[in-house]
Amino acid sequence: MRQIFIDTETTGLEPRLGHRIIEIGALEMLSRRLTGRRFHYYLNPERDSEPGALQVHGLTTEFLQDKPKFCDVVHELLEFIDGAELIMHNASFDVAFIDHELGLAKLQPLGKCCHSVTDTLKMAKELYPGKRNNLDALCERYAVDNTRRSLHGALLDAELLAEVYLAMTRGQDSLLMDLEDPSALDFAISLSELQLTVLPPTPEELEAHVQQLESIERESKGKCLWMKLESTEPAQPSAE
Repeated sequence: MRQIFIDTETTGLEPRLGHRIIEIGALEMLSRRLTGRRFHYYLNPERDSEPGALQVHGLTTEFLQDKPKFCDVVHELLEFIDGAELIMHNASFDVAFIDHELGLAKLQPLGKCCHSVTDTLKMAKELYPGKRNNLDALCERYAVDNTRRSLHGALLDAELLAEVYLAMTRGQDSLLMDLEDPSALDFAISLSELQLTVLPPTPEELEAHVQQLESIERESKGKCLWMKLESTEPAQPSAE
């Protein structure tokens, strides 16, 4: 399934108060590899950003005034995400804003346009309860370089999120060879080519084995499976 990492920057925190999206960035991933396809626009929200939001993203009204409006790029966005799993950090925030913009454009909400939405913030809280789980904290935890993130940016944050997501979902895969890479099998050997030396047990070891089985048989009140297996084995022909 296609996965799309998506992030937004906005004029404020609450779409119900008229705040709008001013930047949207998205990256495509297939089979845990970024394809290079991306969707990115700065948008004219037709209003000013709140001072607190402006400090976060640094996108001024003057910079945005000649940029396209959301309705100008919405169909390109819907085509890009069609049928994909969307991956967002604090998904409820981004989904609320995108649904608000879709509503203004008289289009169906996001849930009707994609396969599913995955929230990496929820994933992180389950993995690290009680710890800081914002994107910067996750980058530090997983050694993802976020030194370029002096200000929030939708495309940059989507790129960082993709790296964090791969690290979060790698599990024990990092301990295994990548079977998709044929060169990883170069060191494999065939056990049939090995010359194994078989050492028979000494009489003392055989006696100790018998005593151990008899002890298990007594403790289990006749339920020692090994004793039953030995009693059902066919007798070995004697050499004459």
